[in-house]
Amino acid sequence: MKIKESKWHILFLIIIGIQIFPLIYMLSISFKSMDQIFSDPLSLIPKVITFRNYAYIFKNVEILRYIWNTFLISAAITFGKIITSILAGYVLAFKNFKGKKILIFLILGTLFVPFTVTMIPNYLMISEIGLLNSSLGVILPQLADGMGIFMIIQNMKGIPKSILEVARLDKIKETRVLYHIILPMIKNSIISMGILFFINSWNEYFWPLLVLSEKKNYTLSLALQMFISSEGGNDWGITMAIAALTIIFPIVMYAFFQKKIMTSFVKSGVKG
Repeated sequence: MKIKESKWHILFLIIIGIQIFPLIYMLSISFKSMDQIFSDPLSLIPKVITFRNYAYIFKNVEILRYIWNTFLISAAITFGKIITSILAGYVLAFKNFKGKKILIFLILGTLFVPFTVTMIPNYLMISEIGLLNSSLGVILPQLADGMGIFMIIQNMKGIPKSILEVARLDKIKETRVLYHIILPMIKNSIISMGILFFINSWNEYFWPLLVLSEKKNYTLSLALQMFISSEGGNDWGITMAIAALTIIFPIVMYAFFQKKIMTSFVKSGVKG
């Protein structure tokens, strides 16, 4: 039994190593000079650590503007998705009305609709209302999320209905019931869901690429691609430094809140 467990542990460590290696390699390259990169490309530990690549970015690339643009868009999308998920989830979890099951089915169905199907209609809508090349144009089509609504429904189903019945007998307003009773009980799920929303929005590339055309409005993902295609050339140290700045924030967030995220998904899957 122990031998079998050891084999699975070894396999697990190998898989983790394969997944982590590109990140470690990226960080290593970002602290190397061009001479080191081409003379010893596979070494993970730089012989001489240099901050030249990062200094170049902060001096010649408007990286702080791109970080702010990315944070603003990600925060707005996250906030919008959380609000719509809570409101829709509350109604679908605790209210009974005709067509409720069909509505839930349609919401879940959106999870299987690929982005390419909604891309052109969303683009035309944003173009018609004059929001191309603006952060709002990136944010507006993403203010609701079927997975978020489903997770909230599943978590709210675990709340005893007797609590709501007592609140109704006391004639407490539903807004107060939602804010003071229900939300505190599913706070961890909301936090973990918000983190996932934020990370996904932070890493998004294709939709901002369609909407944003001026460099001043770019997100970090677009700034990285811009540098590689038009300014970076073969300077892999600077390219990897930008990539490191792009991913470090979501990685830290996920690592810090990993336990809450996993717990939330487990609870969402077993309730119902």
